[in-house]
Amino acid sequence: MAKATTSKPPRGTPLMRQYWEAKKAHPDAIMLFRMGDFYETFDEDAKIASEVLGIALTKRSNQGRSDRPGAASYVPLAGFPHHALEAYLHKLLSAGYKVAICEQVEDPKLAKGLVKRKVVEVVTPGTAMAEKFLERGENNFLACVYLQGDWAGPSTSPPTSLRARLRAGLALLDNSTGEFFLEELAPGQLAERMLRYRPAEILLAEGQLAEVKPLLGQTEALITPYQDWITEIENATHELTEHFGTTSLKGFGVEEYSLGISAAGAIIHYLYQNSPGPKPHISSLRAVQDEQYLGLDSCTVRNMELFQSLATQGTHGTLISVIDRTCTAPGSRLLKQWLRAPLQDRKAIEERLSRVEELVQDGQLREDLHDLLRGSSDLERILGRIATGRATPRDVANLAASLEIINGVRQWVRERKSPALNRLVDRLHDTSELTQLIRRALVEDPPISITKGGYIRETYHAELDELRQLARSGKSWIAGLQEKERQRTGIPSLKIGYNNVFGYYLEVTKTHQDKVPEDYIRKQTLVNAERYVTPELKEYEEKVLAAEEKIEALERELFENLQKQVLTQAREVQENARVLAMVDIAAGLADVAVRNNYTRPALEEEPILSLKESRHPVVETLLPLGERFTPNDLEMDPGKSQIHIITGPNMSGKSTFLRQVGLVVVLAQMGSFVPAEKALIG
Repeated sequence: MAKATTSKPPRGTPLMRQYWEAKKAHPDAIMLFRMGDFYETFDEDAKIASEVLGIALTKRSNQGRSDRPGAASYVPLAGFPHHALEAYLHKLLSAGYKVAICEQVEDPKLAKGLVKRKVVEVVTPGTAMAEKFLERGENNFLACVYLQGDWAGPSTSPPTSLRARLRAGLALLDNSTGEFFLEELAPGQLAERMLRYRPAEILLAEGQLAEVKPLLGQTEALITPYQDWITEIENATHELTEHFGTTSLKGFGVEEYSLGISAAGAIIHYLYQNSPGPKPHISSLRAVQDEQYLGLDSCTVRNMELFQSLATQGTHGTLISVIDRTCTAPGSRLLKQWLRAPLQDRKAIEERLSRVEELVQDGQLREDLHDLLRGSSDLERILGRIATGRATPRDVANLAASLEIINGVRQWVRERKSPALNRLVDRLHDTSELTQLIRRALVEDPPISITKGGYIRETYHAELDELRQLARSGKSWIAGLQEKERQRTGIPSLKIGYNNVFGYYLEVTKTHQDKVPEDYIRKQTLVNAERYVTPELKEYEEKVLAAEEKIEALERELFENLQKQVLTQAREVQENARVLAMVDIAAGLADVAVRNNYTRPALEEEPILSLKESRHPVVETLLPLGERFTPNDLEMDPGKSQIHIITGPNMSGKSTFLRQVGLVVVLAQMGSFVPAEKALIG
């Protein structure tokens, strides 16, 4: 995995010494150093940035007054405009680099000497929030693995008797959605979990790197070491209770998972270390029990082509490409989680199947839900952006629109006799007051950016309305001044303009210079005209600009307060988003079942597998038009036939049949209908 290089010790110009000082604290990260309207990289970072980002590599003077004669006077430099940060950050993260963002933390106009700068955030593949980096329908997990301390020695394996007793703690966090969970498992299961969750970054204790790395299997994740003391149980528990604002972890039901708590505490420590500030979107922590899920190892996932085709290495010809008919990003992410970890709890599977069955039988409800869900935004990630100060007014408006859609979903379902779906939507929280607040605060179609204002609705705040009226009346007066001055001076071409340097001015062409009054004060000479100001014009300009400055500041303040009010219901919004995702999955799987003629499987506690007229769910969709997949039967019963031998010539369908049986079982246990006339699955 890519790694930034350690920079040189401080020397050279004051600016470069400031850079080296900041870089010294983050030697393993690419430093983006804010200089005015640009982010600059220097030295080895510049060489890496130039190559990864495809930007020009230049050089900057680095010789200070105190440098000895003959010292190197230039340092490599590569930069890009600050407004392009998200696009370039995405490329650096995708290449596997950590990125330290060093901002100007004081106004350059007020600075005495060198502008103060500070690293405000370290962004890594596992903590990233940038939309360009995140895949819409995929989680972006940060993982931490902590091995039981009995494993002694940095390079030796424990004896077989000890290995059987060892446990590992695993914690995973999706910083973009706030999903946070932990579990404890045998070290030999770690590779399967890495495949299941596909973390972008994995935290490992420095003292356990040699032992744990080989257990992770083939992973492309960035491996980040951390100091061993961070995972001490007392410290980890403190990190978690401090974050959640609780006195203990009892309320989360995780107190018996000490290894998992150590891993979870390390994740929270790492997150706050890289990005200080509250994180209310991470509102809960849950434990995952291994026996709840059907284990799928890497060979099984690969050979059954659940997510990647063996032939094309893409998604075409995979099970997920056939069954993912979700309309929302949270629905797509959750469906992939279900497919990676099918259930073993019969009651939970039956509940999922019942929801699908109700939507198979009620086509109108299925269509209505699809229509509603298509208008929904990604509630989980919007909430994450609000919590970390990255949200725009449009994000918050989209959140309100999605919460309104939830009310529509509840209404449509409650009007039908659909017990399982009603049980699901009964879990939705009433967020109507929050929705109304957002609607009152924001204009109908707010802008993406907060820099130009205009997103807080009229009548929402009395002081803001007064300032807007003052600004409008001032602009109106200035507009009227043009006509007044034309009449007073007799200059028909006189016009009032504005620029950032001089503010408002009166422009007179040189043909009318003899008509300029004595109270006009010359400010600028152009080729064909002169620009002037008057005391009266400057007085009104100050009123207008002061009002506009206050308007911008007040709108920002009101928007920040609105976001804080949204975050008071963060957990309710997240739970609503998950319920909406499950409705989305049920509607999508029902659509697949109707289109492809799937049937509801029957579940048994006994180890029985009985399939009648079963089909391969993927192969049948790839056949040329007019061709039909030949269905197969299978009977497996411990009292009669537990083992079958499949024979036949090459290319006769043996492997297809094996995969077909496996896919039918996986579909059934994740809560989907299956491609068969009848299926009984133990």
